[in-house]
Amino acid sequence: MKIISTNIAKPTTIIFNGQKVTTGIFKNPINTPIYLGKEAVKGDEVSDRNVHGGEFKACYLFSSKHYPYWEKLYPNLNWEYGMLGENLTVSGMDETHLIIGDIYKVGEALVQITQPREPCFKLGVKFGTQDVLKQFIEHGYPGTYVRILKEGFVKTGDHFELVEKAKNSLSTFAFFKLLFSNEKDQTLLKLALENDSIPLKKRMKLKAFLK
Repeated sequence: MKIISTNIAKPTTIIFNGQKVTTGIFKNPINTPIYLGKEAVKGDEVSDRNVHGGEFKACYLFSSKHYPYWEKLYPNLNWEYGMLGENLTVSGMDETHLIIGDIYKVGEALVQITQPREPCFKLGVKFGTQDVLKQFIEHGYPGTYVRILKEGFVKTGDHFELVEKAKNSLSTFAFFKLLFSNEKDQTLLKLALENDSIPLKKRMKLKAFLK
C-alpha cells in the first residue's frame, strides 16, 4: 500500500434540514507532508468530535481503486483525491485483506487499523443526495480509520509496512458488513467483541446481538 495523496480540510458551513452545520468533509490534496497526531491530523478540520477524530478515528484512509466506481455514479462532480473525505488516499489497499488490529509503519508514524468509516448525512450533502449513504453501504468498501501509536509526518509516496499482525481478527470489509447486517454472523461478532482495536463503546453496542 502506498500514499498517493495527502488531504486536509478547512471548516466548511453547509445547510442541512434548514440548519447550518460545520464540517471537515471537504478535503483537498496538498503537496506537503501531513502530521498524524494521536487525536487527529494536524491542521485538518474535525468539526464533530463525537463522531470524528479521537484515538480510534485519528486519520481516515480510502483506497484509490474505488474512485472509478464513484466517478461513474456521479460523473458531474468535481473529482479529485480527498473527495470521499479521506486524509490519505492509498493505492493497493483492499478492505477484504485489511485486518483490524494490524499495525503498520508509514513514514515516521506507526498506525493501527481500527474501524471502517460509517457514512453520515454530510457525505450526502457533499454528493448532492442522501442516496449515496445507501450506495456506500451496499458497495461495501468503506476505507478505514487508524489509531496513531507513534505520531509523525507522512507524505505522498510513503509505503505501508506491516510490522505486527493481529491475532484472531476480522477484515475491515467483514466488519463493515457485520455492522449493517440485520442477521449478525455470530463468529464475526465474537471476533469483534474480543478485539480491543475496536472502541469499547462500539463493542458494547454489538454485544446486544450476541446469542
